[in-house]
Amino acid sequence: MTKIAVLGGGQIGEALVSGLVNAGYDAADIVVTNRRSERSEELKSAYGVSVTSDNAAAIDGAEYIFACVKPYAIEELLEGLDIPKTAVVVSMAAGLTLETLEKAAGEGVPVVRVMPNTPMLVGKGMCTCAGGSHVTEEQQAGVVKLLEAVGEVAVIEEKHIDAATALAGSAPAYYFLVTEALIDAGVQLGLTRDVAEKLATRTAQGAGTMLAESGKDPVALRAGVTSPGGTTAAALRELEESGLRGAFFRAAEACTQRAQELA
Repeated sequence: MTKIAVLGGGQIGEALVSGLVNAGYDAADIVVTNRRSERSEELKSAYGVSVTSDNAAAIDGAEYIFACVKPYAIEELLEGLDIPKTAVVVSMAAGLTLETLEKAAGEGVPVVRVMPNTPMLVGKGMCTCAGGSHVTEEQQAGVVKLLEAVGEVAVIEEKHIDAATALAGSAPAYYFLVTEALIDAGVQLGLTRDVAEKLATRTAQGAGTMLAESGKDPVALRAGVTSPGGTTAAALRELEESGLRGAFFRAAEACTQRAQELA
């Protein structure tokens, strides 16, 4: 029996709750907080979890406390609670360092900083996490196990978490933009938008599955599609000459720099 408090029933909070319940965690052991009673009832009805608007009541007896509110609200949230040292605080908000989180949570409280991404909404998330100075190996492993209910997890040093934001936290938007551009290109070539959207989105889904499950790296997969002197080779040459690779380097650097500025 693992007692879990989820503070904040928004998109990320609901995705976590959904994943945990679907993974077999007892809904009776999960408490979700939300300011709006209507939203609380929605979550209770959908997942069978306990709900309340009282954060202090929610963390009573909890082993893991997931803070799923907006980054600007995290410090005030944690500072307003009397968190026992036996509970692990897991921040799901971007841009807050472990030092800041530990100070807000209280002296000696174990804190884990997590950078989630939106595919966790469909159980395909890629979360990165870094443990604070008071987190034991057992507690870290417990957090990883819980997060695996919504996808994959990578444990990294905090100094790398901004780079991880560029490669995972923000990265879904890059893939969405590429797909959007392909759809527009298809329309320009004469396809109807619904056909272009189906072709581009299903191809993205299939390519993603191959990346994740084929056991081959991206270079090998790309080579497998590229016949000498063929159509794919012509398209890839245009992308390379247009600076696509360099654009991703610069985008990742910009994302990392902005994450550092926000910390």
